[in-house]
Amino acid sequence: MNIQTRTRRNSSAQAIAEIRETLGDRLSTSQAVCEQHGKDQTWNPGAPPDAVAFVRDTGEVQKIVRICDRYETPVIAYGTGTSLEGHFSAPFGGISVDLSGMNRVLEVNAEDLDCRVEAGVTRKQLNNELRHQGLFFPIDPGADASLGGMAATRASGTNAVRYGTMRENVLNLTAVMANGEIIRTASRARKSSAGYDLTRLLVGSEGTLGVITEVGLKLYGIPESIAAGVCPFPTLEAACRAVIATIQSGIPVARIELVDHLHVRAFNIYSKLELKEVPTLFVEFHGTAASTREQSESFGAIAEELGGGPFDWATREEDRQRLWQARHDAFWATRALMPGKEVFATDVCVPISRLAECVKETQEDLERSGLFGPIVGHAGDGNFHTVLYCDVNDPGEVERVRGFYERMIHRAIAMEGTCTGEHGVGVGKVKFLDTEHGPAVAFMRAIKTALDPKNIMNPGKILPSN
Repeated sequence: MNIQTRTRRNSSAQAIAEIRETLGDRLSTSQAVCEQHGKDQTWNPGAPPDAVAFVRDTGEVQKIVRICDRYETPVIAYGTGTSLEGHFSAPFGGISVDLSGMNRVLEVNAEDLDCRVEAGVTRKQLNNELRHQGLFFPIDPGADASLGGMAATRASGTNAVRYGTMRENVLNLTAVMANGEIIRTASRARKSSAGYDLTRLLVGSEGTLGVITEVGLKLYGIPESIAAGVCPFPTLEAACRAVIATIQSGIPVARIELVDHLHVRAFNIYSKLELKEVPTLFVEFHGTAASTREQSESFGAIAEELGGGPFDWATREEDRQRLWQARHDAFWATRALMPGKEVFATDVCVPISRLAECVKETQEDLERSGLFGPIVGHAGDGNFHTVLYCDVNDPGEVERVRGFYERMIHRAIAMEGTCTGEHGVGVGKVKFLDTEHGPAVAFMRAIKTALDPKNIMNPGKILPSN
């Protein structure tokens, strides 16, 4: 344990004593609770906090942050624990602030198509409450993540090709900053030219600038008609070409998901489907009955030209839900194929015109490396994931996985893409920021230093610790 870590551990003990006066038994130092709040579902090593604070409102978060500011104790925000890049690990100890109890929908403004929720509200909870008003929130990362966590990681998911990411759908945020001040970043107006855009600064900041406690969101009307279906292709490259042609043709597709043959095999076993085990696109269209029919037919024609099809589509909700549940269970489905191995899920994103090239080279690299790494992606915006499996007790396999992982990221960046389209940086991709952003990283560090001079807000994430 180095001097910095030892000093912070000592400061945590003092902070814990004061926080307990406020929270009582809602502050836990249980080893099991702390470990659960420091380790995600991947092979990231994780690190437990010194204590977990189960908060109920913004005022309690403010009290905790002010105590931690005084003792220079790390503060790590925690939502549902579904992120995959070690975002909520606590390498320097400190206090994990569990926001799951802040789960109230504070207001719904149906006429303005917006709402305000506490950070612990999950996307499924929100949509259940909105349904009776004919509204929904479209950002769908798969897991039932908290909306505060989705804002913090700039999440997106299957609907991003039509509705955008959290960046486009967050109107404003309430956050507790590193000095304990509570700020609201913007009004409910759909646009503003007043001052710096603090909302976009905090969206994607991964808890390194402040703790998000409330989120204002855009809402949408539930479409009159929703058509979804699957379309098989002879090769992964052909499926990617169909995605590119669909987007370039201006077809307003709501979701267009790429799954390789390994994922289809996993779906068939895990979700009891009967799909042909070849590269496949899961597609969905929103609109009127006439427009979804027209969009489906146009997509089917594109697929046929590229050797795909037949495109089987359905409008019954139960059929759609079964398909998309299988897609959302992709992580667990492939994991069931590789019992005993650790999972290493990662993502990159490239310009849509480079998608087929990047996916093809990635697949060839997997084959050369002798690795099991199913590919799945939100292909409509050039974002795809490789889900790697590794025996961590086999040094040779670990080395091959790490080598492939770095080549995949550098390949995407070389194609003018990014090291992560939606997972975020966390601890796993810190070292790639200089390659992707160059001198801009120094300005990111300057912002971090200005807003969090003591480096207590989720230290060690996005930017290397000083």
